[in-house]
Amino acid sequence: MTHATEIRGERLTAALFLAASGVPVLPLRAGKKTFGNCRNCAGNACGGRPNMKTPGPCTCPKPCHGWAAATTDPNVITSQAWAWAWREAAAVAYHPGGAGITVVDLDNAEAIAWAHATLPATRTVATTRGEHWLYRGVMPSRNAVRPDVDIKSSMQYARWLGPGTGTMAVLPDVVRDLVVREPAPVRPAAVTVPAPAGGGTCPHRTPTFLERGIAMAEQRITAAAGAVHATVFGAFLAVLATHGRCGCLTEAHTARLFTAAQAKGESPRHCADAWANALTRLGM
Repeated sequence: MTHATEIRGERLTAALFLAASGVPVLPLRAGKKTFGNCRNCAGNACGGRPNMKTPGPCTCPKPCHGWAAATTDPNVITSQAWAWAWREAAAVAYHPGGAGITVVDLDNAEAIAWAHATLPATRTVATTRGEHWLYRGVMPSRNAVRPDVDIKSSMQYARWLGPGTGTMAVLPDVVRDLVVREPAPVRPAAVTVPAPAGGGTCPHRTPTFLERGIAMAEQRITAAAGAVHATVFGAFLAVLATHGRCGCLTEAHTARLFTAAQAKGESPRHCADAWANALTRLGM
């Protein structure tokens, strides 16, 4: 048995093991690319969409539809129709969405550091350049949701690099929110509230008191170890309750609060919503 034959056998064994566990698999060629359309389906003649995100109606057993070729059927995996692909395959791939999971693909140390600071702990798999973080749950896939971070779940494939370590957590909202396209960040608008009767001067607050209040709110947000949404809303509410009715708050103050919130992973939209909700709560 040649070394190449032995490697092919290991890949096929891994594919069958995954399929038996309910994980749809497919062979992957060099460069982490799927195999192209077979002759009968060239140009997606079978009805598949050009981007191969939707399989056609054909029953061709060959791996000719990108991620949609992934299967758990051992008869297809070991068929003659797939034999040519396993001979040329460089790796085993799987369809995360079909297995009920989402992969957060982190490409370097900076991305991994961001994940440790932002995402709930879960099962991790080492990759050539970084890590895959696996969560239970399915969501839309999207590349470059932030620098060097991709989401692989529905209509996508990922390399099989081993079972990984740790317990797989439930897919959190913080990951789901990564694929929501946010509007271009804008500077927070100045808060305009009615000045109190009697000349509009602040009757009980000094600039130092206001500065201390903003700094305490920033610190409260920055120190949040969890429940960031609730912490941001609570900090905004406290600032507005104390300083929001006398006209002392400026655009610079709100920008500081929004910046602190966004540094903890909040989006501009979430910041604006939390600020608006706090105003509503206070009847402002």
